[in-house]
Amino acid sequence: MIRLGTLAGYSFEGPRVLGGWTPPSGPGVYAILYKPDPERERYAVVYVGEAPDLAAVGFPFRHRRAACWTRRAGGKWRVHVAHLAVPGDTGSQRAAIVRELVALYEPHCNEQRFDSGWREEWIGEYSDAPNTAPLPPTDRGQARPPA
Repeated sequence: MIRLGTLAGYSFEGPRVLGGWTPPSGPGVYAILYKPDPERERYAVVYVGEAPDLAAVGFPFRHRRAACWTRRAGGKWRVHVAHLAVPGDTGSQRAAIVRELVALYEPHCNEQRFDSGWREEWIGEYSDAPNTAPLPPTDRGQARPPA
């Protein structure tokens, strides 16, 4: 299991080597990962997607962005996948999870980007609120399995 998302809110199954993975049938969100440093148990998120049926996506390497994953990871046997089953949704829940993860991790192989921040004119300056503290620095693109 690997936890991804804001405050690590989603428990994804995996990561597993993509080349040997058989995706489950059913709706879900998937994250494509690789280890920037093979000696450490840290993963970089390179792509996030969703599908009404994970078995129909074209895994392991018939997905249209698979070449980008392989290049980024340094070889097809270095590409990993984690997935989150989202049973019973209509697609909007999966899409919202993907938007959140893309905004948070800024995966290299996703073509679409989402802004995770806000502008002062929308809600005021973050630090102006009496109950806020400075935001901690982020380690963008990094995900870590729980200890």
